[in-house]
Amino acid sequence: MNKKGFIARAAVGALGGALLIGGAGAAIADELGDTDVDVNVNIEALPSVGALTMSVASGSTSLTEVTTADEDFREFTGVLPTVTVTDDREEIPAGVFWYVVGQSTDLTAAGNLTIGAENLGWTPALLSGGDDGSAYPGDQTVPALDDPTNGPNPTGNNVGLEGKELLAGVLDSNDARPTGEWTANAALKLKTEKTVTPGSYSGTITLTLWEGLDG
Repeated sequence: MNKKGFIARAAVGALGGALLIGGAGAAIADELGDTDVDVNVNIEALPSVGALTMSVASGSTSLTEVTTADEDFREFTGVLPTVTVTDDREEIPAGVFWYVVGQSTDLTAAGNLTIGAENLGWTPALLSGGDDGSAYPGDQTVPALDDPTNGPNPTGNNVGLEGKELLAGVLDSNDARPTGEWTANAALKLKTEKTVTPGSYSGTITLTLWEGLDG
């Protein structure tokens, strides 16, 4: 075999291949059609492991006027709808606790009339789930026009529901788990000046369930 001729032909073949590849990369293809393929997957729900939840028996309540011995003020009372907290979790981290707080907006009426939230107080009550001592109700918070009822406490509890106030809670969710469900409500009291402008007042108490971790 002629070695020089073989080398020359190999070189030309390699060059031709390189040119051919380069030419194919630069070509423009015409779309001739396409077909869709649907992709389906059925993802089953994981087994329930429970949750910490809160519900309220009703979305509204009404206050009615009651007779008071003090002629300088007017009082209106009612009851917060029953609040239920349920905890059916299978596993709860150590040191976890929960609590429910409430905070009211100002009460307003047509004509830009306003009664401040500090004039609406409550007395929480634990209705069920407290027999084992794991749950507790919040302290009484009275209207600003009342005298404090928490003794010598210098801050006084006559602040109404202007800020977040405790309704109920548990100190340790693991200790409380056997109970599983708790209910609470609160006696509501609105106190105003005798000269309050008449009107149909309304406001909103926002109830919030919180969960915390010691430390």
